[in-house]
Amino acid sequence: MIKYILHISVLTLIILIASCDDMHDKLRTEDDLPVTEATRIFVLSEGLINLNNSSLAMYDFSVGAKSSDYFLTANKRGLGDTANDMGLYGSKLYVVVNVSSQIEVLDAGTGLSLKQIPLFNGQGMARQPRYIDFHRGKAYVCSFDGTVAKIDTTTLQIEGLVNCGRNPDGICIANGKIYVSNSGGLNFPNYDNTVSVIDIASFQEIKQISVGINPYKIKADSEGDVYVVTRGNYGSTAYRFHRISSVTDEVVQDFEDFSLLNFTILNDTAYMYHYDYSTGRNQIMTFDCKTETLITDRFITDGTTLTTPFGIDVNPINGDVYITDGKSYLTWGDVLCFKQSGQLRFRLNEVGLNPNKVVFR
Repeated sequence: MIKYILHISVLTLIILIASCDDMHDKLRTEDDLPVTEATRIFVLSEGLINLNNSSLAMYDFSVGAKSSDYFLTANKRGLGDTANDMGLYGSKLYVVVNVSSQIEVLDAGTGLSLKQIPLFNGQGMARQPRYIDFHRGKAYVCSFDGTVAKIDTTTLQIEGLVNCGRNPDGICIANGKIYVSNSGGLNFPNYDNTVSVIDIASFQEIKQISVGINPYKIKADSEGDVYVVTRGNYGSTAYRFHRISSVTDEVVQDFEDFSLLNFTILNDTAYMYHYDYSTGRNQIMTFDCKTETLITDRFITDGTTLTTPFGIDVNPINGDVYITDGKSYLTWGDVLCFKQSGQLRFRLNEVGLNPNKVVFR
């Protein structure tokens, strides 16, 4: 249970002193940036639970400058408590803030808040949103209370809610359906072991697929296969990687020859990492979603080391791989950018406390 809590930053700590001493990190190899590079990256840091210290940083490639307090500077207030996910859709940036139980919607050009969308039930209890995905003008948000919310991206109004499994901890969209990983993590040791399938057209749950216990990150490839990580019980049951067909909504493959904790997919390549909480060892890997085989279990080729990988994203413009390093969970972490060859391109130091997501504009 402690290991589960560490990764989702449900930490109870008494003192935190963190600061950023450099607001202007320069790229190590600025001259090799192609003209098609993203003009900005946004880095979300979730902070620590009940300390109200989530933050949003921004790096501007055009001037080579970083603002670690981008949201605070633009809005003159904090982002909230335990921001877990972030997505860019159109001109808006959506930040999912778990403990504050709200979606913060920003203008991606200015960083100014357009609206705070609260997620509470009829009794005023927090739904605790976790992750977000988008489809045809709608944002879909899964929450720990066992619901998925549908939000219109024009009006920014909640249009509906549907029930799924216990403590959903991941969401993706494939083949006209929403797939939600139901972790049951808040009911330790009684984990859930299902993925809910929600039909987008009717916005109704149509099936629950049995996978391993404690499902977590879930993503889809271009062929409609849905991949999900299950974290087991952090003891006798190991981490596993599973493939679901979005045609049959059945598990069609279990990968037992490697373990991973988190991943993302771009152009049918999965970029993955594993972190062993007991040993502190980490491993960065790549996987071919067409051949269903591991490409390499040693993605980093230049000897660069990370302490605690906490998030992984890929720049869709040039394929650079961004890995956030949470370090000790108590000090501000870094963002490391790698070329496809596995060589470090640059590092942004001290972007925030427990950085977990990078978005490209």
